[in-house]
Amino acid sequence: MDKNIGFNRNIALPWLDAAACFIVEGSDPATVRARLDPVVGAEIASPDNRRKAIDILIHIWGKTQGSHPSLHAAAVGLYPQAPAGDRVWLHYGLTLLAYPFFRQTAAAIGRLTRQQEIISSRAVKERLVAERGQLGSQSKAIERVCFSLRHWGLLADAGRQRHYRPLSQPVAAEDRQVQAWLLACALCAHPAEEIPFADLVRLPELFAFRFTLSLDDLRRDGRFAVQRQGGGWDAVRLAELDRLQ
Repeated sequence: MDKNIGFNRNIALPWLDAAACFIVEGSDPATVRARLDPVVGAEIASPDNRRKAIDILIHIWGKTQGSHPSLHAAAVGLYPQAPAGDRVWLHYGLTLLAYPFFRQTAAAIGRLTRQQEIISSRAVKERLVAERGQLGSQSKAIERVCFSLRHWGLLADAGRQRHYRPLSQPVAAEDRQVQAWLLACALCAHPAEEIPFADLVRLPELFAFRFTLSLDDLRRDGRFAVQRQGGGWDAVRLAELDRLQ
């Protein structure tokens, strides 16, 4: 299991929007960093903390181009025309790809939301300690992920510090291409090679999103391969080219 954390700062949604815009405009990483500095600096005075937050933004919207080029290219293509409400899907998918720890934390949150109406960052920490072991920086990083998800509109405040509740209605996307793209990101980030379709659209790390895609939609999408299994259920995997990224 990947022990690296990486996602260790609160990340605001407007910062992600700014990073995406700069990448879509074709700015190189050094220029993106320079352009992000005053954006992030409006809220973070410390140069060191500002640098670390910008590192995360560049890792999400910049470095995923090297690790997952086709999914990154699709995000860059979808972003300019995406309705404002759909853009968080693109930020989220690239973050799943960029940070395994983020995916693991989001999955822990998703499992907890299926069991209880209110969850705490402490409960998320206990679950991750059981899965990953105790790491010195893990506790604070979990708080950063929870804070960021709330700021992105994917978790709701529960009226107590570090306590959250799932949204009353999961986030919907107007563009079905965006839905399919996020499923491809989730499948690529997941340790399993293939997942039953019914389980894929209900992955715990996708707890905040509502999917309206059918299995036929995935069959028509070249990023997926669908195979009927002996028990009558359909397994979904990524096409080989995407899996090898």
